[in-house]
Amino acid sequence: MPHVELSVSDPHVRRTPVGSSLDQWAAAVTDAAEPCLVIDAQAVIVALSESCRTLLGLDRSAVGQSLFDGVLRLLDFSSAASTLADGELNKIPPLLALSSGRLARGLLRVACADGGAACTLDAIATPLLDGEKPAGSLTFFSEV
Repeated sequence: MPHVELSVSDPHVRRTPVGSSLDQWAAAVTDAAEPCLVIDAQAVIVALSESCRTLLGLDRSAVGQSLFDGVLRLLDFSSAASTLADGELNKIPPLLALSSGRLARGLLRVACADGGAACTLDAIATPLLDGEKPAGSLTFFSEV
């Protein structure tokens, strides 16, 4: 006996996921076990995982703040461990991925959560696109 199935669809119904790429990754990062964060095009922290908060010594109020507002104390690799110069900030992986629209990787030196010696982190960042334009970046961190 022949079997016929009929499917009716409305061409006006949008089939793409709700929310932007930035929103979707922010939701994923919030629940992630790995140390990671999402920033938007203005370098404002949109989301960070619990393990990232612990690793970087941040509290929940970091969400909504800019990386440039001293939320993350970035240090240079000199023996003095001075605060990273403004001209060097655009070279850190989260911002480089955003400005270049490409994968970025590098080492970061940050003030440790416990206030002790500086921590060195491997950071891998990828741009998050809105169409063809970077709308933010997603960065994963690993302590070296």
